[in-house]
Amino acid sequence: MAKDGLTHLDDQGNAAMVDVSTKAVTAREAIAGGRITMSAEAFEALTSGMSPKGDVMAAARIAGIMAAKKTSDLIPLCHPLPLSKVAVDFVTHADDHAVEVTATARTTGQTGVEMEALTAASIACLTLYDMLKAVDKAMVISDIRLLKKSGGKSGDYSAD
Repeated sequence: MAKDGLTHLDDQGNAAMVDVSTKAVTAREAIAGGRITMSAEAFEALTSGMSPKGDVMAAARIAGIMAAKKTSDLIPLCHPLPLSKVAVDFVTHADDHAVEVTATARTTGQTGVEMEALTAASIACLTLYDMLKAVDKAMVISDIRLLKKSGGKSGDYSAD
């Protein structure tokens, strides 16, 4: 094991890509979430389809999927993974002008897909911001987190 139990550090404390060659190939899934809160005006533009930039959620969905596929290009020590599924879903909340984003990533491999799901959720939120910033620059992105994961040596995880 690496220094202080951190898998991305070697015994000397240097950054290192984890060697997964001895790990079993298993089915793995991760689900991550995020939230963006906005003004009533921005929420109306989003939900009515009247955003100046078109179908905001379609663009955010595609951006999230594309981002998951590029995770190893964005995060230096991530392994490139053959993703078998990436899905990005949205739930709107009119009461507080918010959108909950959920991203699911799946693979069969030797390492997990948590970073791919987290990247998809993050980029989907950022794309919602980008597409609506002409209406509201004060939007708040929050609660980016791992919600659930399954597969692999460490087993299953579910957030409270």
